[in-house]
Amino acid sequence: MTMSHYIAGRWVEGQGNDCISVNDPALGLPFAELMAASVAQVDQAVNAARQALPEWKKASAGTRAAFLRGFAEQLGLRREELIALQMRNNGKPRHEAEIDLDDAVATFAYYADLAEQLPEKNRDVPLAAPGFSARTRLEPVGVVGLIVPWNFPLVTSAWKLAPALAAGCTVVLKPSEVTPLIEQAYGQIADKLGLPAGVLNIVNGKAETGAALSSHNGLDKLSFTGSNSVGSQVMRSASAQCRPVTLELGGKSAIVVFDDCDVDQAVEWIVAGITWNAGQMCSATSRLLVQDGIADALLPRLQQALENLRVGNPLTEEVDMGPLTSQAQWLKVASYFATAREEGLECLAGGKTLDRDGWFVSPTLYIEVPEDSRLWTEEIFGPVLCARRFSTEEQAIAQANDSRFGLVATVCSTDLERAERVADALEVGHVWINSVQAVFVETSWGGTKGSGIGRELGPWGLSAYQSVKHVTRCLG
Repeated sequence: MTMSHYIAGRWVEGQGNDCISVNDPALGLPFAELMAASVAQVDQAVNAARQALPEWKKASAGTRAAFLRGFAEQLGLRREELIALQMRNNGKPRHEAEIDLDDAVATFAYYADLAEQLPEKNRDVPLAAPGFSARTRLEPVGVVGLIVPWNFPLVTSAWKLAPALAAGCTVVLKPSEVTPLIEQAYGQIADKLGLPAGVLNIVNGKAETGAALSSHNGLDKLSFTGSNSVGSQVMRSASAQCRPVTLELGGKSAIVVFDDCDVDQAVEWIVAGITWNAGQMCSATSRLLVQDGIADALLPRLQQALENLRVGNPLTEEVDMGPLTSQAQWLKVASYFATAREEGLECLAGGKTLDRDGWFVSPTLYIEVPEDSRLWTEEIFGPVLCARRFSTEEQAIAQANDSRFGLVATVCSTDLERAERVADALEVGHVWINSVQAVFVETSWGGTKGSGIGRELGPWGLSAYQSVKHVTRCLG
């Protein structure tokens, strides 16, 4: 057991009811365990954040920026250690774990810059009516609960933690019970930097811990990234307190390939969109819409590319794709393989779990998948790609938008005017044109429809943790 919870500037052992087993998914074996935080410890963490709020919100922009730059620097200094932990606990190939670490560093550095600009955001507001003056203040929203998922630990927490601290909020962070170790680096860095006690608190646990945090009446805001089923519970908890929420939820995203594309380039974009992080991405482009004129050339090459991917243990092999991160996710993906067989779907590649230690599945391609198939409509969260053909631009847009989700999409076409036109017509929060899923901290992240509420990253990520106050004065 470890001192795995960071509350009021101190490391403490968990006193909850759940023992959390931390696994190596490439072996299917545990390598660490910790006790969850109790409901009382969640309460202590929220109270610590509440007590720290007055001083932290008064801290100068330069002070907050210095701490954020300290986080970026310390993450960089621990680069190899954190990359290795991502590989071991998530099953990520090295190149993916490296990008995750770089993204977290860039996020803290970016919000350090924005924090320094905050004084410029307080401005006078011109009024049409005479005899009055008005000014705007941007204030921290207060104490925020941050609940993050297991597929991109370190990164999703950086996306929330950095802007919250930049805005002057204090936080209680709950990592996923599947990957609870890497976020402890944030508490260790806070210690090293001398971050005031209570500004950052970390509590680990399962559903009981998450429910205690999301329902706590000491929070001023909740920010959650995860499944739609849990997100709806978080939203219900928030509604009882009438508190604001940011929800980044699921996706069933489309990649649209027009027949003027270079086949090999299109295959590269398609494979990256469905096999990065073994498809365990809310943004996975798991619905392939391919135009009739290119389909017969593209699908066989896509099949070959998926079959040629090196799947294995990233700690011992050079791989393109690692295992699924948890046994629960492995069983879920396996159940979709069974559903595909029951539905009689045509499988060009994969469609099976791999007969080896750990939680491995094969990169998978089904073609001519009906629009009412569960595999076409439901988020699988694995390297499972479903393909359909289309004839016209209008058909492609209609099929891409026919989803209860609206997170991202990719458009592939050498006709850039058409690509831009299609991008504008897609009902999603982020579109890539002729690209892999490159995410930059300066851009926004979030979706429409069932994919969530609000935006992260960019200035929008900062504003999510700010409250607008107007001060109006009579000049008479």
